[in-house]
Amino acid sequence: MQNDLSHSMVHYLLTIHKLKEVKGYARVTDIAKDLGLTKGSVSTALNNLKKKDLVKEEEDSKFLRLTDRGHREVHKILSSRVLLFHFLQDILKVSPEVAANDACMMEHLMSEETRQNFFRFMKDQSSENCSTCGRNELGRAISELDLSDFESAESFVENQAAELNLVDKK
Repeated sequence: MQNDLSHSMVHYLLTIHKLKEVKGYARVTDIAKDLGLTKGSVSTALNNLKKKDLVKEEEDSKFLRLTDRGHREVHKILSSRVLLFHFLQDILKVSPEVAANDACMMEHLMSEETRQNFFRFMKDQSSENCSTCGRNELGRAISELDLSDFESAESFVENQAAELNLVDKK
C-alpha cells in the first residue's frame, strides 16, 4: 500500500497527524493553510484519501482524522524516514538538512520488501558486533541509530509509533 501513495498524499496524511497532535483537530482550512494550497485542491485530495480508507470526516464536526489504516501508513512512512535519514547522514555522510529533505522525498516510494531489507541492513550497520559493517574513527558502528533491540521492521514501526505518540486522539 505504501508505494501506492503519491508524495502529496503522504504530506496530507502527515499534516493531518501533525494538526491533530498540535491543535487537537484538523480541518480542510487548516490543511490548506499548512500546505499552502487552496481549500478546493485539499478537498479533492482528501476525497481520494477517503476512498483509500486512510482519512475519515467526523460527522458532527467535519474534523478530519486518520483511520486505523491511515495510522499504519503514517507509522510506516515515519519509520522509513528515520531509517533513510540515518542512512544518508551516518553512512553516506550527507548533511543533516539534505538528509532530512531527501528522506522526506524517498520515504513513500519504498516497497514493503525494500523496507524490510533496508531495516535489516541498517540494523547490521548499527550493531557493535557486525564484522562486515563500516566503523567510525572510534571503532564504533557507523550508524548512530541503534536497532539492536528490534527483531523486525514491524517491531521498529510499532516502537516509532509509540515514541512519536501517533495514536490519534478521538
